Amino acid sequence: MIYFVATPIGNLKDITLRALETLRSADVIFCEDTRHTLKLLNAYDIKKPLVACHKFNEREAAQKIISANAEGKQVAIVSDAGMPVISDPGGTVCAELRRAGAEYTVIPGANAFLSALVLSALPADRFAFIGFLPDKAGERKALLSRYADCDLTLCFHVAPQDADRHISSMYEVFGDRNACAVREITKLHEEVVPFTLAEGLAGEKRGEYVIVVEGAKVRNNPLNSLSEREHILHYMRQGMDKKEALKRAAADRGVPKSQLYPFTVGLE
Repeated sequence: MIYFVATPIGNLKDITLRALETLRSADVIFCEDTRHTLKLLNAYDIKKPLVACHKFNEREAAQKIISANAEGKQVAIVSDAGMPVISDPGGTVCAELRRAGAEYTVIPGANAFLSALVLSALPADRFAFIGFLPDKAGERKALLSRYADCDLTLCFHVAPQDADRHISSMYEVFGDRNACAVREITKLHEEVVPFTLAEGLAGEKRGEYVIVVEGAKVRNNPLNSLSEREHILHYMRQGMDKKEALKRAAADRGVPKSQLYPFTVGLE
């Protein structure tokens, strides 16, 4: 049998009894970083063969997993932290296993973005997990734009070196919203910092972040059913200049003016 096993996201005690049982009974463990996984195994006195399965060799590793399973071996698959596949290697493995007809199951456990969602105190009844954003600004804003009118709480993974520019992109697309940055989850220096997208996240950025952002406010203004260009024209026909009409339409829609600006080109 093949098992995708969730591992701790910080505190090594956050591992389930079932996960330990699975790792101890596995014939081989496929892992994102053998050095990282070895620390976890050593903490629980588990000695097993380790094989790398990361984003650069995932398809090749999948074939090894399929072969091991066909030989009757019990295979465990882990990432460095949390649940494999979720913003971690494993998605390609799942697809290859399904294609080969190889059965697999999940040993659930710790998860960073769900923990951050609870710590953020933002609405958690409905939410969307977006994960890591693209590095290129244009692609990043295009992806964010797909969620601009979404009224669900949004969860992102953000590396420390990307935090400022990614939050800036969120503000450009979403306008000002409440947000929360969570880092070092389950560790000694766990930190939860509420902020707004307009003010940004203050201080030196250290460690991987989960950024949680409130969803768009539900707006019942009938003008929002118009196209962006028609919305701006509506106000211009009332005598407003283009700049003021743009400002009013953006306020109606709850988006930054820059998002609607392209629709003003050619309007007089």
